[in-house]
Amino acid sequence: MKTVFTTGEAAKICKVSQQTIIRCFDSGQLKGFRVPGSRFRRIPREILYKFMKENGIPTDSLESGKRKALVVDDDESLVELIRDVLEADGRFDVRSVNNGFDAGITVKEYKPDVMVLDIMLPDINGQEVCQRVRGDSNLDSTRIICISGMVEREKVADLMESGADDFLHKPFDVETLLERVCALLDMEAPSA
Repeated sequence: MKTVFTTGEAAKICKVSQQTIIRCFDSGQLKGFRVPGSRFRRIPREILYKFMKENGIPTDSLESGKRKALVVDDDESLVELIRDVLEADGRFDVRSVNNGFDAGITVKEYKPDVMVLDIMLPDINGQEVCQRVRGDSNLDSTRIICISGMVEREKVADLMESGADDFLHKPFDVETLLERVCALLDMEAPSA
């Protein structure tokens, strides 16, 4: 488990900009230390935890050290497959829902780092889910990978305009999905 964080890592954990963390550090609101001989700032885990508690920032991502993934698809066997691959990687906490309504509620309270979103949901179009997520500034750091087997190439551009960060055509290799998730979250790709 990581014990000291850079300002960039602290920003991702707190879901704020790196500039916000730097301002808090420089003003003394967030304690830490500078790396000798450089301007680099470092924040110990226990100080970051205390800062998050004092400012009402959820500490679950710091406590588990895992990235949060939300899988939204009505195909239970595919959800199970994606969940298995992400959990086997060991760096993800995974939740899943099977419709757009539950996705809307869960994404707001869970604030995932990444959402794997089927755009052909029974109750709402995935493109609309993208737009709603992008319309909520609390979810600015959530990355969205859309998946579908029913989308023409032209529609993929519309999805990207609606806020999707990536798109995979079904059927796809779940290892490819894991690689794309890691790339979007600036994580090291899994070793084969």
